[in-house]
Amino acid sequence: MNKISSREFDLADDLNLAIELADIADAISLARYQALDLVIETKPDLTPVTDADKAVESAIRSELARRRPNDLIVGEEFGRPDLDGDNYYWVIDPIDGTKNYLRGVPAWATLIGLVNPANEVVAGVVSAPALGRRWHAALGSGAFVKFNNESKKISVSKVAKLSDASLAYSDLVGWGNKRSAFIDLQEHVWRTRGHGDFWAHMLVAEGAVDISVEPTLALWDMAALDIIVREAGGTFTDLSGKPGPHGAGAISSNGKLLAEFITAIAGK
Repeated sequence: MNKISSREFDLADDLNLAIELADIADAISLARYQALDLVIETKPDLTPVTDADKAVESAIRSELARRRPNDLIVGEEFGRPDLDGDNYYWVIDPIDGTKNYLRGVPAWATLIGLVNPANEVVAGVVSAPALGRRWHAALGSGAFVKFNNESKKISVSKVAKLSDASLAYSDLVGWGNKRSAFIDLQEHVWRTRGHGDFWAHMLVAEGAVDISVEPTLALWDMAALDIIVREAGGTFTDLSGKPGPHGAGAISSNGKLLAEFITAIAGK
């Protein structure tokens, strides 16, 4: 098995661990989903957080402390350490789609990504138990979705023109001076749908959607999505086209549409 550094664990070990962490997360999140006593708080940025979000992240952190004590952890609910570039680090979004979760909408997921010292995501799992779906990928090994206990390899679409494309996005918040151009673009693509959050990006990886965009995201929203989309043959960039999950937003695409899309939202 190829190593990606002098790290004692190989990539297969890390991906298997990420899948085990997803199992732990699913057990907690599903048990609290639609619970009558679900506790909901508001964070300083006015976004909601539930007791399930905190319980999932705490459980994942505890398992990682036991299994990967030398790795760092970046999580939505309990913060991030200083990343010095010498350590692998795990990026955790305990429940992506918390607003869906607390309203009983089944489109929510736990996102788990592993990033190497070069800041490249090398493994990722997206687990959406209420949808009965889980996606995973590791560098150089392809991307897969598991549904009804069957796993299959996935790949992005081959649509080459925006006029023929299916475009997904969450909403119109956070677009700034690109908002008007983005709204205008929607009249020139084949179809638009507001799938939102992780699911839209996973649909790009599956080839069901051709491009998905969100202008305002954090690292934990994107890390796991990045590796899955890339291993499915697509691209994952910020809104300027810079690769990776370290920008302020994200574009998942089949790669063929990226340049045309960036030009279109620039309003040029």
